[in-house]
Amino acid sequence: MPFINPPAKRRLFPSPERALELSSVKVVVRIPFHASPKAVYQAWLNPELIGRWMFGRLLREEEVLGIVIDARVGGNFSFLVRRDGHEIDHVGEYLELLPFEKLLFTWAIRENLPDTSRVMVKIEPAGEGCEVELQHEPAPAWADFVGRTEEAWKKMLTVLKHILEGNG
Repeated sequence: MPFINPPAKRRLFPSPERALELSSVKVVVRIPFHASPKAVYQAWLNPELIGRWMFGRLLREEEVLGIVIDARVGGNFSFLVRRDGHEIDHVGEYLELLPFEKLLFTWAIRENLPDTSRVMVKIEPAGEGCEVELQHEPAPAWADFVGRTEEAWKKMLTVLKHILEGNG
């Protein structure tokens, strides 16, 4: 039997270098949590929790269709929702995962690839909890939406805060 080379693996997302080609605009959101850095970090990688705080009825009228996470550097995620009759697949690749401290990943809507943004989440111990700082650097095509992006992240992180603090 002859040896057959496997097909070349095509990247779903732009290379990390390409993901750095972002606009000069940056969204920064800081939220204090009365929850441990570990709990906050794990909430970013837990499909069931993501379906409650990042998407779903606590935020807006939408149905979560599927959340798939490959939580490793180079791993991908897909957060598929139905909103206003349209399926929207939020996708990305994990560029850095530092347990309980930092997540860095690309962020895009599948149908808008290669307009890929970059999101960094820093989690720092503070008092009896932690502070979360989220930085979202949008792709140039999305620079005009920074106000909406900031409000959306504030709302999502506030829902996460309520869930982790036992109020959600």
